[in-house]
Amino acid sequence: MQTLLPLANELSSLLRERGATIAVAESSAGGLISAALLAVPGASAYFLGGAVVYTARARRQLTGITDAAIAGLRSSSEPYALLLARTLRDDFGSVWGLAETGAAGPAGNRYGDAAGHTCCAISGPTEEVLTLETGETDRLDNMHSFAKAALELLRKHLSKQP
Repeated sequence: MQTLLPLANELSSLLRERGATIAVAESSAGGLISAALLAVPGASAYFLGGAVVYTARARRQLTGITDAAIAGLRSSSEPYALLLARTLRDDFGSVWGLAETGAAGPAGNRYGDAAGHTCCAISGPTEEVLTLETGETDRLDNMHSFAKAALELLRKHLSKQP
């Protein structure tokens, strides 16, 4: 977590300077994305809420995304990550939605993705989705890498905005 704090401090400044808000949905990062953003004093100026969407039940309960709404999608995929980011952005009325979904390890997931696989998405004035493959099986290292990738994606898009 300590290594995420410099990035979170930078993001805090960028979000405040732009008067932007964010909502976060994460799964395999286990709350590290939200924790990093919330570790900065004054986070209530930009952080509207978040959810650890680790199971189908959590998806239904915390995001309202129904099984019918994801027909043809699977978690740990780019389309699903983008759906999560858009849904959280819309539900919270935030400028940005940030999402992560993957397989932290030590084994892969039931969809055939190896440990170290995640998809991150950002939705707001601009959108992007990326897939990260760490090639690692260490669960904690992967969780940290996933959170860092999502936060760096946010930084990339905040840096583009005036």
